Amino acid sequence: MTTSGIGKIIFTAEQIQKRVAEIGEQITRDYKGRDLVVVSVLKGSLYFMADLTRSIDLPLEVDFLSIGVSAEPNHKAGAVRFTKDLDVIIEERDVLLAEDVIGTGLTLGYICQHLEASRPASLKICTLLDNPARRLLPINIDYRCFEMPDTFLIGYGLDYHEKYRNLPYIAELIKNRPGNP
Repeated sequence: MTTSGIGKIIFTAEQIQKRVAEIGEQITRDYKGRDLVVVSVLKGSLYFMADLTRSIDLPLEVDFLSIGVSAEPNHKAGAVRFTKDLDVIIEERDVLLAEDVIGTGLTLGYICQHLEASRPASLKICTLLDNPARRLLPINIDYRCFEMPDTFLIGYGLDYHEKYRNLPYIAELIKNRPGNP
């Protein structure tokens, strides 16, 4: 892969795999004997969700949500809406929301409110990256892989204009290079 736009590696593939495995073991202990559904938001969490669920040694179900910004004329500019909702019924089930990055907490708050409306038995949050420097809403994060620097990151599912998701590590994006405004 061409490395144009890829800056300093923040978390290596080995660091990510080790930490995700540790979190998976902790989740296995915490949810033993429970009815677990792991939910993720497309697309950024895809790689994290796959590795995380493979490291949880329990029977579980997975499902996905997708959100987007409304382009409809009747909606406020920039209003977040669900473009794909859950297929699995989560009522009275233990739900673990696996997120790629938690920043301001605004989108996560919206997602949690949506999930809680389905009355799960419990709802916990697991994130690959936490950016507390950006936090506007208080968020209780139950499982955190890494605290990230306050910079734009790419790789391991994180993108810049839909590119770089497939990097096995997480790196800084170098802007102001050809193709990276």
